[in-house]
Amino acid sequence: MVHSCAQKTYAGTTISDIVARASISRTTFYKHFPDKRACFDATVDACIEEIRVVARDAHTPTDPPAEAVPKATAAILERMAEKPEMAQMLTGEAVAVEPAVVDHYRRLMLPAVAALWDAAGEPHRSHIDPQLAFARAQLLIFNQIAAGNAAQLPDLLPELVYLAVAPFAGHKEALAQVRRVEGESAPEHSRAGD
Repeated sequence: MVHSCAQKTYAGTTISDIVARASISRTTFYKHFPDKRACFDATVDACIEEIRVVARDAHTPTDPPAEAVPKATAAILERMAEKPEMAQMLTGEAVAVEPAVVDHYRRLMLPAVAALWDAAGEPHRSHIDPQLAFARAQLLIFNQIAAGNAAQLPDLLPELVYLAVAPFAGHKEALAQVRRVEGESAPEHSRAGD
């Protein structure tokens, strides 16, 4: 399903495409899925789970939140760069087929990031809306993939770290983490006031 959607889009994908790519019979397909949409939904769920596991495994439970978030973000970007068809599935096809998937992503990601700060007993110190930051991050990723630049997704790390850290730890901590991942000063456009 991932390969076919990347090549033909969901609308252009047929069950014949899926079974041919999977080297299975139509009977086997229908034993697992009642229709193409059920297969698509299961595929999206599997991709989301893969990203969740990659993010979880990228850091240790003892990492402070401001370090765990950049590690998880880097791991997600690297996985999506390694699997551009999966990245396209998650950022393009899934949203086109089921716009509500954006809300599913938000419900998965934002509480997980907030929980890192809550578990560390650190108060949220920002006036930046996490949902707006998440939407901007999603748009940055989508634009990179739509331009055919999935291999360059890791280049978005500084911007995405800022967007992931700022709503919970504030502007100054977000800039400190950007500087850490860049190994140099944060870009001028990120130096807005707190």
